[in-house]
Amino acid sequence: MSLITDKVFYNALKGSATLEEYVGDRIYNTSIDTPDEDLLNEPVPYIIITFDGMQNEGITKDSSYEGDTDRVQIGIEITAETREQLGDIAETVRATILSYFENTEDTDDDFDLIPVDYTLSSGPISYDALKPCFWQVLSYNCDTTP
Repeated sequence: MSLITDKVFYNALKGSATLEEYVGDRIYNTSIDTPDEDLLNEPVPYIIITFDGMQNEGITKDSSYEGDTDRVQIGIEITAETREQLGDIAETVRATILSYFENTEDTDDDFDLIPVDYTLSSGPISYDALKPCFWQVLSYNCDTTP
């Protein structure tokens, strides 16, 4: 399940009415499905969830090849028209993911995709004058089970 961990982040964000007010249906998984020449015309704000890699953590007594824990990196790129809007959306993304993970029941379809644990970090806040927009990436380093 580790190789599709981005799916649970996508489902969490797509299910948020508050984020829908901010970005409409512009929450994407992996990339915005548009030719590069049209990308600059994509309206902001929007959110892109990316699967940024995975490492298996060692071996176990049952397998000399793979361990019981995968470390998965998920990136969430957030764009906005203003610095204030970027902050509001980023805080909402963070709270939405935490709430979704804490409140998903073991009978829900996404339960097996929820990381056992994660650490959160963020990149700098940047400005893209060509678009124009403010943007930031939140990075989730997740412990999952294969």
